[in-house]
Amino acid sequence: MLYSIVDWLNNILWGYALIPLLVIAGVWFTFRLSAIQFRHFSHMFSVMKHSRDADSHGISSFQALCTTLAARVGTGNLMGVAVAISLGGAGAVFWMWVIAIIGMATAFAESALGQLYKETNAAGDYRGGPAFYMLKGLKSPVLAIVFSVCLFIGYGFVFSGVQANSIASAFNGSYGINPLYTGIFITVFTGIIVLGGLKKIASFAGLVVPVMGVAYVLVALWVIVTNLADVPAAFGQILSSAFGLREAGGGLVGAAIMQGVKRGLYSNEAGMGSAPNAAAAATPYPPHPASQGYVQMLGVFLDTIVLCTCTALIILLSGIPLGQEFGIQLTQQALENKVGFWGSDFIAVAIFFFGFTSIVANFAYAENSLSFLKLDNKIGRTLFIMVFLGMTFYGAISSLDQVIALADLAVGLMTVVNITAIVLLSKALVTITKDYNTHLDKGDIPRFVATEEQQQRMNLTPGIWTAENTQLKK
Repeated sequence: MLYSIVDWLNNILWGYALIPLLVIAGVWFTFRLSAIQFRHFSHMFSVMKHSRDADSHGISSFQALCTTLAARVGTGNLMGVAVAISLGGAGAVFWMWVIAIIGMATAFAESALGQLYKETNAAGDYRGGPAFYMLKGLKSPVLAIVFSVCLFIGYGFVFSGVQANSIASAFNGSYGINPLYTGIFITVFTGIIVLGGLKKIASFAGLVVPVMGVAYVLVALWVIVTNLADVPAAFGQILSSAFGLREAGGGLVGAAIMQGVKRGLYSNEAGMGSAPNAAAAATPYPPHPASQGYVQMLGVFLDTIVLCTCTALIILLSGIPLGQEFGIQLTQQALENKVGFWGSDFIAVAIFFFGFTSIVANFAYAENSLSFLKLDNKIGRTLFIMVFLGMTFYGAISSLDQVIALADLAVGLMTVVNITAIVLLSKALVTITKDYNTHLDKGDIPRFVATEEQQQRMNLTPGIWTAENTQLKK
């Protein structure tokens, strides 16, 4: 009964609402921000120059990027791409690219706003995100609470289970390990990390994500280079399938678009409202809220255009007929076909580290919603940790279809609420983006010092964007 309701809601969200909403939002922010993802493509890399610097109030921009990549890079990249290709054909990869490219503008918007409306908690650490800009920028406690509930359910109850399911499936496929034992190990390991709080999670992600990301890209490049003659045909298959040039009817084209957009969003998270929770916790450099927009725009590019494409090419170059394998085991079998017996083992190890970092990043996101749900106390936090770890264990031993259906629903609801909010806050977004660009045009390092009029008009937290807090490096 429950899953029938979930499927019905997913059909409405993904069949009629989300795809046009995401496309319209991406086009809207691309237009309002003057095609920022193309115009300032190289600048989003240069922003990372001082990305390891931070202060006692926040994590570094590099740690914020790695934390969001930890949440993005996991199931979506290794399993999600395989699911998209299995259900939507090779053409689904093209639509993953499309939603990522236009989604880069959306990612800039939500993360810049997350920085703009951040505040400090009782411990003096920066905190922020969609619920904060809904409460402050839109002055809507209702939207803030609705989003917090969606975030809490999605990242506190569901997404950790999806990642645990992928890890358990990979180790079962490679080594025959009972998912029960894998689930116990993941749950205990997760508990050790998350009890250290956001800064420990960010440090862990900053160590693991770059190492595994580079290793995965190098393996994919080896597959591409050793099969270079077949690469043009793989890209041709993606493009022709995306527009139905090889299909008899429009059904497969629709499946390619739906799966590409769905898995693309689930992988890069642009517009979902998840990444701003980490972006807002950073001490940015340049000391300007828009700089975190560039950092998270880079995150979308690395996640989908780089890593998801690597997985897609591994699968399409493997020669495995689509439909014989599904999920993470398709990725494992594909790599094993190209590099030998160790390919399946490598994917199992990669999905463990990618999936595990996603789990701990999911905890950080869900934790950020506790204050809005009046659960930011000892009892509330204890119950939250217990439920989070319990759902992580459940995901490892449950049905993949059921877990994915719940994840799709949570993603859909979060995205609708968040995109509504950031579109309504377009004026504030354009204001800070123009301010950033003015500094760049003058050859200056961007620095945002809010005037008294801006603080009142945009309802910013006092003391955050002052001259004292936005000092330039000497």
